[in-house]
Amino acid sequence: MRALIDTNIFLYAAGKPHPEREACVQILRRVAEGTLDATANTEVIQEILYVLTRRGQRPEALALARQVMILCPNLLPVTSEDMVAAFRLLEKHPGLSVRYAVHTATMLRNGLTTVVSVDPDFDQIPEIRRVAPGSV
Repeated sequence: MRALIDTNIFLYAAGKPHPEREACVQILRRVAEGTLDATANTEVIQEILYVLTRRGQRPEALALARQVMILCPNLLPVTSEDMVAAFRLLEKHPGLSVRYAVHTATMLRNGLTTVVSVDPDFDQIPEIRRVAPGSV
């Protein structure tokens, strides 16, 4: 199984104590060890920078973004083709958030159908299988 790692996995793993934290840490440990074939896309990096900088944690944002780029050196780019596909997903699924549409479009263009995420929003997209971090 090759999967996209959603932003929330990185944020929970690096964040304060939370019920999801340890499962997210284990996911990233498996990626680092090579026992889980996973990647991220450039939008994940942007989200990490945005979320943590918005919280007043710019140094932490930069550090985490750099760590993700080391862990996932072959980040998937988000292309104009992905954006057009994201528009279609947003039209087809009115409740889907923009960032999940972008992630999904990037995944599908790259032949990925599994995402590791805490967020059930991916569950509304039949082409994608969301796996919760504790069940991988």
